[in-house]
Amino acid sequence: MNDEIKQAFAHPSVRSLASQTDPMLDRISLRDHIVSVEIGAFQAERDLMQRLSFNVVVEVRHVTQDLDDDVDLILSYDSVTEAINIELAAERLNLLETLAERIADRILREPQAQRVFLRIEKLDRGGGALGVEIVRELSDVARSTILGHAPDPARIVHLSAVALESAHLGHWVDQLSAMGAPLIFTVAGDDKIADVGSETGQAHVDLLAIEQKAWAFAAQEPRCAVVETRTELDWAIKNDQICVWAPRKFVMDAVESPISLINSPLALADWLATQIGALEVLVIGEDLPNGIKTTFRSIPVERIDISVA
Repeated sequence: MNDEIKQAFAHPSVRSLASQTDPMLDRISLRDHIVSVEIGAFQAERDLMQRLSFNVVVEVRHVTQDLDDDVDLILSYDSVTEAINIELAAERLNLLETLAERIADRILREPQAQRVFLRIEKLDRGGGALGVEIVRELSDVARSTILGHAPDPARIVHLSAVALESAHLGHWVDQLSAMGAPLIFTVAGDDKIADVGSETGQAHVDLLAIEQKAWAFAAQEPRCAVVETRTELDWAIKNDQICVWAPRKFVMDAVESPISLINSPLALADWLATQIGALEVLVIGEDLPNGIKTTFRSIPVERIDISVA
């Protein structure tokens, strides 16, 4: 077996040594870190916990000053395991590749980190370990991410069924887009959907009904993009892109899925607001229910000027 093949199947630390370009880079490593999580693109992998094994090597800048045994001067092992835990808790993912990219990106935000070697393996699919291995370095990370640029809090605007049919809809978008915060629309679904006899099936049908309204609204309002994932939503907020939320994938892939809220689009908008730390939720053409957690304002659908509190 030649050296290249040996390196391919060896621990990431071997690959790190073989590809070393700077003798001044130190390394920290995490070996055989096992976490149980729900992940996978197949239906058979839903509602099923699987063991993932993480092996990580981080190349870090050599610390020239006296460490004085001070943990704050080094990249802590806790920073590596924390990066894994944060990304696992953010949302349910289909692909190990996506998880690996996000973990590597988060680790590279640490000031000392220069390059990450990361292997993730599924231990419970088939007779062996199925995995992915990536290498990412500091130049692969967007500068805005490294600097920790935080987007402004978004304003969520929930459109009732009546509001969606209003002739003032375009005028409202004009006013809202001028109010100085990223803008996310949520829409009411269809309350005439028949019972399909399955909780999971009903959830998908109800969410698809909301998504139909979202796509119809986006077709009517070309300034508005449909967002289906947390990644798309985060990008829209950071780039001041007006968007409308298509919630099915977002809801079904949430670590703690709010399926019980699907029958109340306002409660679902409230859940979204808590997930992203929204500035407020404006509700056009619908009364507010009890138990709302976020800052809500209800606006009568007859009001043309909605920018006035």
